[in-house]
Amino acid sequence: MSGVMEHVDVAVPIRTVYDQWTQFEAFPRFMEGVHEVRQLTDTMTHWTVEIAGVKREFDAEITEQLPDERVAWRSTEGTRQAGVVTFHRLDEGHTRVTLQLEFEPQGVVEQAGDKLGLVDRRARADLDRFKQFIERRGQETGAWRGTVDRPTP
Repeated sequence: MSGVMEHVDVAVPIRTVYDQWTQFEAFPRFMEGVHEVRQLTDTMTHWTVEIAGVKREFDAEITEQLPDERVAWRSTEGTRQAGVVTFHRLDEGHTRVTLQLEFEPQGVVEQAGDKLGLVDRRARADLDRFKQFIERRGQETGAWRGTVDRPTP
């Protein structure tokens, strides 16, 4: 497994930032290569992505969600990946968003891209686009404030 860890500081209050992040169907507006995300249930999403010309579809399960703190997920089929996004209040009007992602590169192209740092750069660019998106809007497009408890081992 390979991993990425990136963060971005956003000039928006934590509740607004968190609420926007829970709007998974809006991800194509700021995530490169993400064509569609469909929210199937409170804890299941279906993704259609294209990376380096390779189109993939997969389902991901939200394994933990705590309002204004974190959203964690893992893929349930296909390429193995898991991650967590955490939200940290810097002050009343600023929030740090931290992304940790683990994934298993498939094939020569993805393995080469991983070794060249392309995944790290894409994650950084996606977070920067998220920052621009939410700071321009100043408010979320929607919100889901429900809690998903971490599964017990």
